[in-house]
Amino acid sequence: MTSLHADEAFLDHYQFTHDPFASRVPGFKFFPAQRKPVLGQLHHLARYSQLLLVVSGPDGSGKTLLRQALVASTNKQAVQSVVVSAKGASDPASILRQVAQGLQVQRPELSAILAQVGQLALTGQEIYVLVDDAEDLSDAALTALLSLAVGNTEGRPHVFLFAESQLLPRLEQVAAGDECFHIIELQPYSEDETREYLAQRLEGAGQGIELLTDDQVADIHERSAGWPGVINLVARESLVDEMLAQRSAAGRGRFSFSLPRKHLLALGVVAIGVLAAWFMQGRVVDSTDAPVIAQLPLGEVTPPAVTAESKTSAAPAIQFEGANQPLPLPLVGEAQPVIREPLAQAAGSSGAEESDGQGSLPANDLTAALLPPSPVEPVSTQRAPPVPEPVKAAPAPAPAPAPAPEVKPASPVVASAPAAVKAPAPAVATSSALDASWYATQPGTRFTLQILGARSESGAQAFVKANGAEYRYFKKQHQGKPLYVVTYGTFTSRDAAQAALRTLPAKVQAGKPWPRNFAGIQQEIAQAR
Repeated sequence: MTSLHADEAFLDHYQFTHDPFASRVPGFKFFPAQRKPVLGQLHHLARYSQLLLVVSGPDGSGKTLLRQALVASTNKQAVQSVVVSAKGASDPASILRQVAQGLQVQRPELSAILAQVGQLALTGQEIYVLVDDAEDLSDAALTALLSLAVGNTEGRPHVFLFAESQLLPRLEQVAAGDECFHIIELQPYSEDETREYLAQRLEGAGQGIELLTDDQVADIHERSAGWPGVINLVARESLVDEMLAQRSAAGRGRFSFSLPRKHLLALGVVAIGVLAAWFMQGRVVDSTDAPVIAQLPLGEVTPPAVTAESKTSAAPAIQFEGANQPLPLPLVGEAQPVIREPLAQAAGSSGAEESDGQGSLPANDLTAALLPPSPVEPVSTQRAPPVPEPVKAAPAPAPAPAPAPEVKPASPVVASAPAAVKAPAPAVATSSALDASWYATQPGTRFTLQILGARSESGAQAFVKANGAEYRYFKKQHQGKPLYVVTYGTFTSRDAAQAALRTLPAKVQAGKPWPRNFAGIQQEIAQAR
């Protein structure tokens, strides 16, 4: 599953308006917890202190979020904020160039920047210079920023550095003991503050803290050590694991509910076939004496049998004698009319083949084919005179059925052909639910309800046929194998799809259907081609 699809499934499962744990969320809102007093302290020091301000904390402690909150909470009429990044631009020239661009100064020099700051101060506007990732600054860049924070008679901006704690020893060394900066060290959240932070993040995405249990909140706090950036990562991971566990349980429930019935049906059919074969095996053994069958493969009297049968029914003698397996013969004769008719239509077999298949239908013909050969005569003469009588009577019925299949099967074959053509019609109608063009014509912003996924296309067809025309299915690739996904309806919004979900039958709702947009479905169909 790609990250795009994973994010989409995550948002759909929890009905989020956006990812609540993204680093930057739409519609910025500062999450107070412990940081609200820190934000107030920054505003106070910016107004009354003449020192450079340093916000220090480890990676994931919320420095960037605090910087965003500081910019968002300033009075735009009285404060102009210039945000500078030290990533890849740690030298003095690069830093001053970014500040000059933010203030629209032509020359990226300290004197020109301070002159512009003085001009803006005359209009009642202060300048905030905020440097992200300040731990990457060179010592020369730190010296330039300290000079910028001191200012001159023309003007003085307020300079904020947001950095990890390793910057502090270097900054003290550059300051050479002078008191020219003030440090605010961020502290981790307590468990209650972690809960408040999670609640505000989830509420901003349209949900609430009830998505997380008390144990999950405690686990998130322990694993993140109370740092908000790590809280975001751990909380998202916890919700994703919960989503996967719920879907896995729902999948096992569907599997245990539906598949065993199909398996039992298949096993029942196989068992019936095995029992039928076993009973027919018993009848064949009873109707043909064991000594007669034993004589055929030994070849003691094979030449006379072939010579005698060459005049009348040589083909049956070759089939029975060469098989060396007399027991399956009745199954072949009985099953052949069922199988051959559709095979004839699919493969274009001739009428002669049809007549051959129907000529071998009766079990009496198979018995007659076994009795006439010469190996029967030595056995019968040795035993008793009643045995040769069926030998003489057998050839009489043998020729009689032979012409009948050759003349009459032609009309049954022709008559059965239209029936075979009409029979697949319901299947075609059902399989029309697999219509990729229908999904392609749907606007990507519309939604549908994903009901279930089946490895077998026949399973998806059976579900669609049983539940109505509003159900359709499409084919996608999942773990390298085809998966047939059944959907229901088309809706203008996620809320409309969610409302329709409640009207579905209870047995369908038991599978935990969920809304998804057509854009994701169209992408999966394209990838499956």
